[in-house]
Amino acid sequence: MSGPAIAFDHVHLISEEPHAAAAWYQDMLGGEIAASYETRGAVQIRVTFGAVTILIRGRRPGETPGPKTELQTFNDYVSHDQWGTDHFGFSVAGDLRQLCTDLKAKGAELAVEPYEFLPGRTIAYLKAPDGVTVELTEAAVDA
Repeated sequence: MSGPAIAFDHVHLISEEPHAAAAWYQDMLGGEIAASYETRGAVQIRVTFGAVTILIRGRRPGETPGPKTELQTFNDYVSHDQWGTDHFGFSVAGDLRQLCTDLKAKGAELAVEPYEFLPGRTIAYLKAPDGVTVELTEAAVDA
């Protein structure tokens, strides 16, 4: 496919005990805890393995996580509240909104249309086979 360059970005986990989970990835597998911060009301910890990143976050206010289920609608995605692998992400070097338009033209379905998640940071979520969700993150452009 010509157009934006796509590169693997991260795996995102939701953990009941994010600090313990991050320590496990560090102690058992040699990951490096590269950052720990709060976002959207929950701790988020970045564990790196060279170029591979695992993001581990805790429970957000109002969430009541349960076992994994397949996401069928946008509302399922917004309120899915499940422990474990939330999604994995690709960084898109190029126009994310155009890529999403092109993907939909090929028959792909978006769980969440592109939106500005943080200032200057556009993301979208793509439905993949077997109930997998793929985050597409527009790569930051250096000023």
